Amino acid sequence: MKHPPDFLYGLPAYLLSSIASVLTIVQIALAFFLYGEVSESIEWLGWICLWTSAIFGVLPVITFRRKGGVPKGKSYIKTTRLVDTGIYAIVRHPQGGTAWLLINLGVMLVTWHWASMALGLLSMGLAYADTFKADQYCMEKFGDAYQRYMQKVPRVNFVIGIVRLLRHRS
Repeated sequence: MKHPPDFLYGLPAYLLSSIASVLTIVQIALAFFLYGEVSESIEWLGWICLWTSAIFGVLPVITFRRKGGVPKGKSYIKTTRLVDTGIYAIVRHPQGGTAWLLINLGVMLVTWHWASMALGLLSMGLAYADTFKADQYCMEKFGDAYQRYMQKVPRVNFVIGIVRLLRHRS
């Protein structure tokens, strides 16, 4: 059996994120029916995760537009330069990684139901696995600069990313 990252690199582009998207949509749709009795502190933690995911979802659009060398009229993901500042100094995959994981976690906490948890965990696993493919693509696009960037900035763990950033600035 192949090492998991090697196996992931051979999968078609967007396969993992497409499956994870469907799982997340079903998880969110079910949340409307499963929303019920949960401890207030767990529910608040879920909402904090969801609002935090919005930050990691929106900031990349702004950052790439400002610093990514995106050609006029093109999608913000069509960067021509490696961006390693702003949100990208904290995590390498803020949208397809950190935000996605936080959305799944937030919905699991708000609903606190086994079906939501099962769907969320599956989606989280696939979304995280997809970040390996995203790294592969970025290494091909940006070369050694991206490999150096990978050594400095965590994949999705924003807590470690913030700690590293604060230590580096001290």
